[in-house]
Amino acid sequence: MGIFGKRKSREERAAEIAGQVASGKGFYGRATRAFLNDEDYGRVRQSIGAYNAGLDVQQLLAAGAPTTPAAVVSIGDTGRLVNHDPVVDLVLQPSGTTERVALQTIVSKLRIPRVGDQVLLVADPARPGGYLYAGDGIAP
Repeated sequence: MGIFGKRKSREERAAEIAGQVASGKGFYGRATRAFLNDEDYGRVRQSIGAYNAGLDVQQLLAAGAPTTPAAVVSIGDTGRLVNHDPVVDLVLQPSGTTERVALQTIVSKLRIPRVGDQVLLVADPARPGGYLYAGDGIAP
């Protein structure tokens, strides 16, 4: 414990700054909004949202949330990167259904899914009936 109390870890501080940027509040959020036009700021917010969705999936899987297998129907590049991993548009068909699910998510550049590949989905607790991309089920 330091002189001024408990210090935050780098990860906690980075998450706090990312939250400020995404919300447009605080020093970092206001500075980002001031220097970017609305279109670019929207892209930044989408990228932070995709990153946070990936963190949510990791927490759900660690808690033992059930997964749903799905087949990749189509994949498209958005042209954005988060931590050097591409953000893609995926259209998936969960096993045993005829419905299709459209997602925009981060995928590993080492394991980009192809049409016909089997991937895993996790139910999104923030959106009832929605899904989050959980990867291909192979541990890194």
